[in-house]
Amino acid sequence: MANMSFLLALLLGCVSGTSLMSMRGGAKEKVTIVGSGNWGSAIAKIIGRNVIDLDEFEDEVKMWVFQEQVDGKNLTDIINTEHENVKYLPDIKFTENVVADPDLASAVSGATMLVFVLPHQFLGRICPQMTTIAPNCRAISLIKGIEFGEAGPILISSIIKEAMGGMDVSVLMGANVANEVARDEFCESTVGYADKSNGESFQRLLDCPTFRIGTTNDVAGTELCGALKNVVALGAGFCDGLGLGGNTKAAIIRIGLKETMKFAKMFFSGVQDDTFLESCGLADLVTTCFGGRNRKCAEAFAKGEGTWEDIEAAKLNGQKLQGTITSKDVAVVLKSKKVQAEFPLFTRIHEIAYEGKAPSTIVEL
Repeated sequence: MANMSFLLALLLGCVSGTSLMSMRGGAKEKVTIVGSGNWGSAIAKIIGRNVIDLDEFEDEVKMWVFQEQVDGKNLTDIINTEHENVKYLPDIKFTENVVADPDLASAVSGATMLVFVLPHQFLGRICPQMTTIAPNCRAISLIKGIEFGEAGPILISSIIKEAMGGMDVSVLMGANVANEVARDEFCESTVGYADKSNGESFQRLLDCPTFRIGTTNDVAGTELCGALKNVVALGAGFCDGLGLGGNTKAAIIRIGLKETMKFAKMFFSGVQDDTFLESCGLADLVTTCFGGRNRKCAEAFAKGEGTWEDIEAAKLNGQKLQGTITSKDVAVVLKSKKVQAEFPLFTRIHEIAYEGKAPSTIVEL
């Protein structure tokens, strides 16, 4: 009986974390993080710590870092000696298995799992350089943005998939202010997947007691929540700049969520209502409208502190706004489809940001 119990324990072990290694011929997953800004560095702390405790992953995590000089030193050298991104996430230490690499081809060499976390404007330039990945590699996008073509919105995950030769791409979106995640303040996030087994692999890679990961078979809905919440956050920032109260901001959030749902379903099939109540939906929208760079910069804009470019340069330490870019693109597609009237908040936010409408008109929908 004791032998039977031992065999059963072995069998159960095989169908847990280590089974995935067996099914992949005993090879461990090799993870590379593509990007190293504020959010990329926060997620590197989570991943670096997690892989040490999980048998299915190699201990070393490469992080591609765009080389910069900080006080006369290479940023990568600082990260690899001090285990801290002193420019984009100061005072937060990585585990020593996170290795910064300024050479993209070297950073992704042999990778089986790629974590994309950088401004989406750089994808067209960097994806063609990633030719040294493993044949079975898959990816997850943490990029909160969207592109637009003649036919309408294009998901960032779809751009990565096409640029990487049809690679399966999941997405991670949620109420995840990077500095709070890095400080291990409890939060949740959502993995949207097309392939369930890949979604579960990324869930295991990222989940920890202070960063709980849910999953949903809805890539489009998950990703659009992450992109469009930045537009709504501009509206919330305008309210703050005008000194308006919580009631007004609550109305902006409600209308913004409603328009996000409508936009997602208008342009993509299979979007699920439940997705908007996950961390990627309502929770991310709320936290972004009360914090985050888009709200902060929109508040300054409403106060007349300068152009978007001036405000971005003064307040973001080299980071970039996503809400303003997305607002422009949303306006173009709504205009081309002649549906501006169906999205009064999105339309008004663009008018304030780029067409000279007074910020006070945010409440005149």
